Amino acid sequence: MPDPDDPPRDEQAAGSPSAPAPAPVPVRAQILSTEHWSLLATRNLAWSESFSRASWFVTVVSATVVALALVADSTDFGAGFRFFALLLIPLLVVIGVATVVRLVQLNSEDVELVIGMNRLRRGYLDLAPELERYFVTGHGEDVAGIMRTYGASRTRIPATQYLSSVPLLVSVIVAVLVGALAGLIGDSLGVGIEAAVVIGAVATVAALASLALLIVRHVNHTWDRRRRDQP
Repeated sequence: MPDPDDPPRDEQAAGSPSAPAPAPVPVRAQILSTEHWSLLATRNLAWSESFSRASWFVTVVSATVVALALVADSTDFGAGFRFFALLLIPLLVVIGVATVVRLVQLNSEDVELVIGMNRLRRGYLDLAPELERYFVTGHGEDVAGIMRTYGASRTRIPATQYLSSVPLLVSVIVAVLVGALAGLIGDSLGVGIEAAVVIGAVATVAALASLALLIVRHVNHTWDRRRRDQP
């Protein structure tokens, strides 16, 4: 006779743990494909943000230069121009540095997304290993596989890619703004035109070197972490 305290057999059967049946191959391929397109859409958003931030910064700089030219023409480069320039140029420098930092972060996020897409390609090949010879991009999570997806056969980022990168190009503009600000401050303090030019040049080189070091260190940190995480 069953115990009245025991739950019904239907409830026991429903509550008993059972291993789920493996999904059919078409379902697995569809799931991987959906995730692949999700990562691809995220990469597109990241690249769009990268270019829009750089374009927005250049637009702001251009508008500020035009405004400074109008003020200089109306004040004959007098005290009003200096006040206006000393007010706007530091703001541009802050915006520029923030833009560079965000661009570097977006590049690091892109690397992580590429790693995820390579992992999904590995899943495709697990389902259909005979298709490996048709894959142009990488399917490994190591540095070589990541660089293959980026279209390079090296395991290090070439120097030319640093020189042509959007963060470094924005850094050049920011460095010039820092030099102009330093020279303007020096001229306002009465150090003379020649000394102000020298101060501006030194400040430009120092700012560019600092921003370039920030970019290189962040990129190296991203890739060194990936090398440590390799099996």
